[in-house]
Amino acid sequence: MEQNLQEIFSFSLTVREAITNIFVSFISGIFIAILYRVTYRGVSYSTTFSNAIIMLTMITALVIMVIGNNLARAFGLVGAMSIIRFRTAVKDSQDIMFIFFALGIGLSAGVGLYAVTFSSTVLIGLAIFITSKLNASNPPQKEFLLQIYCSEKGINENPFQATLNKYCYKSKLINIKGEEEEYGTQLEFSYYIKLKNEKLGSTFVKDLKTMPGVNNVNLFFDEI
Repeated sequence: MEQNLQEIFSFSLTVREAITNIFVSFISGIFIAILYRVTYRGVSYSTTFSNAIIMLTMITALVIMVIGNNLARAFGLVGAMSIIRFRTAVKDSQDIMFIFFALGIGLSAGVGLYAVTFSSTVLIGLAIFITSKLNASNPPQKEFLLQIYCSEKGINENPFQATLNKYCYKSKLINIKGEEEEYGTQLEFSYYIKLKNEKLGSTFVKDLKTMPGVNNVNLFFDEI
């Protein structure tokens, strides 16, 4: 009985198996990162997130190898993770999907299920690719990223809404950031917008620049 319990809570892994598991997770992570780049339809592709997908797959494989069948290690990992605060908000549901994709593939690679790892990577990747192409067949819409830099003095809360309503049929405030400068605090407002008439984009920017306290305006776009 005691021997059976020891077998349950013990985990043996050779160095060769560990290296193979990490290598398999690395190859799978590269495939997932490439798929993320090919299917991305947002306004600001992040190479750091793409690289993080690869590392997340490898780290997940490492973690599952370290835990093995050891229940104490599993609870220790949960306790360690509970004191970590993740401050980066994931705004795109597609990014969340790829995070879980990398976690699942990393888990299967970590336990040595190579057939499951590669087949799941290919099949799930194929499903993501097909659905992205189906969405791409719809009429493309241009979503713009608007950044407004202004001084804190004389700026009320969300003072640009009237101008946004005039030129945009959709606007979403995604970030407000403040930085200390020599002449005072500078605020940065970031919006996702869709213009009613893209030909009036330059006029829209000029109107924003003429507003009191506005120092600079940037308008970026990408097809989604």
